[in-house]
Amino acid sequence: MKYTVVWLAVALDELARLYNDAPNRELVTAASNRIDRLLSRDPEEVGESRSNGRRILLEAPLGVIYTVRADDRLVEVGYVWAFQTR
Repeated sequence: MKYTVVWLAVALDELARLYNDAPNRELVTAASNRIDRLLSRDPEEVGESRSNGRRILLEAPLGVIYTVRADDRLVEVGYVWAFQTR
């Protein structure tokens, strides 16, 4: 059974800013699509756990912090940022 992935408004706003400022918008789009796909399948098995029930997932060039509500089959992405790989 899949999870529903919801990006909170603050994360969506930042994702839009990152997309608009990106030198390669296709990379941002592809990363956000991979994040959605991974989180919808098994969010508690991807990424790494953090304090207070949060998890972190890196899919270059994006990173996200999210929470999982397993009983509701819901994932909330609360924060997104861009990083550079070498």
